[in-house]
Amino acid sequence: MADPALLLAVHGTRDRRGVAAARRLAADVAGLTGARVGLGFADVCAPDVGEAAAAIEGPVVVVPAFLAAGYHVRVDIPAQLERAGRGDAVVAEALGADRLLVEAARRRLRQAGWRRGEAVVLAAAGSSDPDARGQVAGAARRLAKLLETPVQEGYVATAQPGVAEAVERMRARGHRRVALASWLLAPGLFHRRLAGAGADAVAAPLCPDPAVAAAAAARYRAAALASV
Repeated sequence: MADPALLLAVHGTRDRRGVAAARRLAADVAGLTGARVGLGFADVCAPDVGEAAAAIEGPVVVVPAFLAAGYHVRVDIPAQLERAGRGDAVVAEALGADRLLVEAARRRLRQAGWRRGEAVVLAAAGSSDPDARGQVAGAARRLAKLLETPVQEGYVATAQPGVAEAVERMRARGHRRVALASWLLAPGLFHRRLAGAGADAVAAPLCPDPAVAAAAAARYRAAALASV
C-alpha cells in the first residue's frame, strides 16, 4: 500500500516572501519524506486546506505548520476539510513547541547578534486560545533552558503581553539588552512589526531552517503510522 499524500497546511500571507517560504518548506518536506506533498492555506490565500485536499486522490495526511494549535488548527482546518468532502483526511499534530524548532530559534537569535546572558523575548503571533498560549509559554521555557537566560513570551496580536510590553518588562527587571527570538515561521506583517518593539536585536523567522521541515516530516510519519 502506498504512503498517503502529505498536505502541508500553513496560515497564509499577502507577503510574497512568506508564500515563497511556504512553498520552499513544502519542497523540503517532500525531499525528506518522499511523499507527494501539496500546500493549502488556512486563511488569506487560496487554495484553502479543504480545496487542496480535494485535489489529492487517495489517503492524505494534513500537517498543520503552526507553532501552536489554536483556532485555525482546531476549527478552521477541520471545517475546510469537511466542506470539501475530505473529512476522511488524517490531521497530524501541529508543529508546536517541538525541540527542533526551539533549537532553530536559538540559531536564529545567534545569527541576529544575541550574546550570552542577554534577556530574550519570544515573539509569537498570539491567540485567544489558552492552550495555544500555553504552548508558546512552553517554548519560552525550553528556550530559556537552552540559552541559560530569562525568556519572556510576547505576542504580536490578540494576546498579552504584547511584544513591546514584554521588552519593557525585561528592561524593568534590570536587563540592559533584550533580543527578540522569532516564534514565527515566515516573513510577513507580523514579523515586520517586530522592528518597532524596542529590542536590541531581532531574529529572522524560523524558515528556511532545516529543522522546520524535519519537524513537519516527523509529524507526517507519526500520523501516517497511526492511521494504518
